[in-house]
Amino acid sequence: MAPNITTTTTVTTKPVSMPSKAYVTFLAGNGDYVKGVVGLAKGLRKVKTKYPLVVAVLPDVPEDHREILVSQGCIVREIEPVYPPENQTQFAMAYYVINYSKLRIWEFVEYSKMIYLDGDIQDFLNMFFKDIYKPISSVYNLVLAMLWRHPENIEFDKVKVVHYCANGSKPWRYTGEEENMDREDIKLLVKKWWDIYNDESLDYKNTLASVKSLDYKNTLVEKNGLKRFLTAVSETVGHYIVEKNGLKRFLTAVSETVGHYINAPSAA
Repeated sequence: MAPNITTTTTVTTKPVSMPSKAYVTFLAGNGDYVKGVVGLAKGLRKVKTKYPLVVAVLPDVPEDHREILVSQGCIVREIEPVYPPENQTQFAMAYYVINYSKLRIWEFVEYSKMIYLDGDIQDFLNMFFKDIYKPISSVYNLVLAMLWRHPENIEFDKVKVVHYCANGSKPWRYTGEEENMDREDIKLLVKKWWDIYNDESLDYKNTLASVKSLDYKNTLVEKNGLKRFLTAVSETVGHYIVEKNGLKRFLTAVSETVGHYINAPSAA
């Protein structure tokens, strides 16, 4: 039996112009995993990627977490959950059920190519891909358990992508108390993650990532005024047919519209 998939996908944030390629990750719930996604976004900027990071979020991701992602230049897209068949829900880990929702990424058809990266992955150096298919080596996908299970296959100094998937290895939760987590190589990789996460020079500088962070005239759309804002934009569009040479006039009109709405002090 196939997974239960509905057809609704909601775009909650969208850049002014959509690139044709993107990195994609996934976020669910209101936990601290958002830190992993922020670290991933900053890591991609560190290696000077020219493609955006799209974050597919489930409806239970809170608004303040979405705002954090937008402030770090992510494109946030809300997706509807995908549930496994009723007779296939007994997994060893509960989040395996949630992972069915990643199938929604196939609905992002506006991109000609996407690379999926889990939020607990970190890039340290630039990546290069050839036109032929072959398994990704541990250099580009170091699963931490390989360090003690198959150390003979690891070229530690050449590692470019680390997957912090071993129990206790998430840097934002790291205590060093779990099995194998007191290793010096693990401590080094955790430190590297925090160095990137805390590097303010890697913070996103352009706030045009979404409607909610439009910086036209240094104003923001108030949380409860988004409907009025969109209505005003709709009325503006009525005066301007956006043609090939009319986009600049349209964006100027939008900026004037945004000027009427100031962020409320209580906005979350």
